[in-house]
Amino acid sequence: MNSLEKPEEPATLAVDDLEAFKRAFRRHAAGVAAVTALDPDGKPVGFTATSLASLAAVPPLATFNMAQVASAWPAMFVGNRVAIHTLGPRTRHLAERLAADNTQRFVGDHWKPGPYGVPILEGVTSWMLGRIIEVHPVHNSAVIVIQIETGALGPADEALLYHERAYRTPGAEV
Repeated sequence: MNSLEKPEEPATLAVDDLEAFKRAFRRHAAGVAAVTALDPDGKPVGFTATSLASLAAVPPLATFNMAQVASAWPAMFVGNRVAIHTLGPRTRHLAERLAADNTQRFVGDHWKPGPYGVPILEGVTSWMLGRIIEVHPVHNSAVIVIQIETGALGPADEALLYHERAYRTPGAEV
């Protein structure tokens, strides 16, 4: 823009903090991952996560966030193991399954027991198995810190993103 052009008007501002938060994060594209574990009774649990982040390379640490009311919450304790799966468009059905009815998430042949019995999802672009080393409750949610112990690559695929309440793939390089 040169100095003679009029700048665009700012977007409509939200009137409260919650609406501002929702609007902003709808426009923030996030990678889609799936997290699986065994609950204290040994039953498989899991959920779709868009908050996966690398924390450190040495030692290899990752984090994700979750609500303490989630059905998988009882499995999020220090010392328990979880599998973090990265997803692509071909495995979008897994993201949808793990975001739906928790009683149906592990019905079918889309997973198998992996190391320590932790569910490993079929066809994912990668998976990492790790041990929960810290759980940080924040209001009614929590930040979970995992030290990665092992993992594997799956079939290559495009990235799966969640943006504006829909699953998408990346656009053109810019």
